[in-house]
Amino acid sequence: MERKSVWFQELSGPEVVDWAKTQCDLAILPLGAIEQHGPHCPNGSDAFNAIGLAERIGQNSKAIILPCPMYGSHPYHHWGVHGTIPLTFETHIGLVTDIIRGAAVSGFNKFIILSAHGQVSSTIVAVHKLGIEGHFVLSMHWYDFLRDNKEIFSDYMWHADESETSLALYMYPQFVDMSKAAPGEATGLISSKWKIAPGAEAKPGQMYHFEGTFALPEKFDMRKSNGCVGDPTKATKEKGEKAVTKTVKMVCELIDEIMTAYPVGVKPVTA
Repeated sequence: MERKSVWFQELSGPEVVDWAKTQCDLAILPLGAIEQHGPHCPNGSDAFNAIGLAERIGQNSKAIILPCPMYGSHPYHHWGVHGTIPLTFETHIGLVTDIIRGAAVSGFNKFIILSAHGQVSSTIVAVHKLGIEGHFVLSMHWYDFLRDNKEIFSDYMWHADESETSLALYMYPQFVDMSKAAPGEATGLISSKWKIAPGAEAKPGQMYHFEGTFALPEKFDMRKSNGCVGDPTKATKEKGEKAVTKTVKMVCELIDEIMTAYPVGVKPVTA
């Protein structure tokens, strides 16, 4: 059975219901944000990254891709920054839970939240609220899911840096101006030895990078700096392609495993 699009919003109501009933009842919700990404990348980078990754996953699996909300929730140090439009955690939790509840009405029984923006403070809460209601939901942030990104990049994923800019050069180069790219400052409030970098494997004595107010807000404020953390000048299209390809492959493997264990029409028991 063919489908004219992987995107939920580009199909009719009967088409999505029929697909969920006969082909695949797993849907992916890409999540991004509107947030400054230095002078060289667009404010929609996180959303564009989530959309690009999700679309490729849909093209390599039978999963349906739900519309991507362009806005996201933000850590404290991203608030009050030019180019960034944050949602409160409560608003974002409500947005995510309502989207998945609505998609479930069309017959989808399994969900993957695919985020390209650091918003675990809301996505984890949303997952467990939905779990209490009986929904099967997994949540991942692409850089933490990829985990071994030092095989591709010279540093872990930070902000408007080598990794995010590489994804941009691969998936939406028309919005990138590398002539404006410059290294940012990555200093924090405590030594980095106590913090797990995005995508890094944890070591003894380390806290996850959202478990404290580690960051200096002015490093993200383009009125005081270039808004980058990391070095976007090291970015290349080739690095972006490798990261995207590996992430897509891994998520598709996960989807295959879920659908094999729980075929169409079977809802994993969560409550």
